[in-house]
Amino acid sequence: MISPTTGELYMTAMEATSRCIDGIRAEQLHAATPCAEWDVQQVVNHIVGENLWAAELLQGKTIAQVGTRLDGDLTGDDAAAAYRESVRAATDAVNAPGAMETTCHLSFGDFSGAGYAAQLFMDTLIHGWDIATATGQDTRLDPRLVAVCLPIAQEITTMTRGSGAFGDALPVSEEADPQPRLLALVGRHA
Repeated sequence: MISPTTGELYMTAMEATSRCIDGIRAEQLHAATPCAEWDVQQVVNHIVGENLWAAELLQGKTIAQVGTRLDGDLTGDDAAAAYRESVRAATDAVNAPGAMETTCHLSFGDFSGAGYAAQLFMDTLIHGWDIATATGQDTRLDPRLVAVCLPIAQEITTMTRGSGAFGDALPVSEEADPQPRLLALVGRHA
């Protein structure tokens, strides 16, 4: 069972990823990332979108109620500023009374706010690594976040493996450090 503290984990991952986004140079926005179908700007746009969706769905809104207003480019001319604004919106939503208990209506089912925050935590942490890797920044993830994320990632990837949301799990030794195991689970080479 996923703990309500996943909201705090999600906020911590947003903070860590913010440092990666702040480190992107303009000429790196279209660099390839380990997330094969997206360049750096597209990964940033994705997580900005995820944060803005969180601000809506953690209030109990449905996808239909949000509509198409979060489609397209959400980063504009300043990806870092767009990300910071999305973090503020998501943080406010996570901290709202009852947010972790609310029912969030996702495209693949209904989840508690805590369950949704767990998914966002994992997504944000991994995509922060994608950005750091693509832009030559420090790719070491906080070992405490990795340790907490591993069982969450195992649960989520098992549930969604056929959806195409993640690459195929890569082989990795059981004796490998937790970060390479986490990355392999979501189809990334450490």
